[in-house]
Amino acid sequence: MPALHLSRTDKTPEVTFDPVAGLFDMRGCSIPEDADKFYAPLFDLLDRYCKEPAPQTTVRLALAYFNSSSSKYILDLLRLIDDLHTSGKGVVSLEWSFEPDDLDMQEAGQDYRSLLEMPVRLIARATP
Repeated sequence: MPALHLSRTDKTPEVTFDPVAGLFDMRGCSIPEDADKFYAPLFDLLDRYCKEPAPQTTVRLALAYFNSSSSKYILDLLRLIDDLHTSGKGVVSLEWSFEPDDLDMQEAGQDYRSLLEMPVRLIARATP
């Protein structure tokens, strides 16, 4: 399975996926005009990955903002990875990063953590 890199735009996050290293990283802002068009290929990619995953999978999300339609797709992606965790096919974890003063993103991470079985680490990013 090939690696993937999508560059960040004003409306979509940067996405890096390295199936060999078991890393899925998404950062930036997620307010796509057509959330299905942006997220459906990512869901398909992760669905294929979950059939033959790396021994350890790390999901890193560092989003500054996402709209309500993105929220649903993000949850769908995380549930897919959570199913990998509960299947016992490997070690899976989520790192949810947020700015220290961004209570909305911190609460979003807490909300997702409450909906998932996999370990979720909330990380307040250090400010420069």
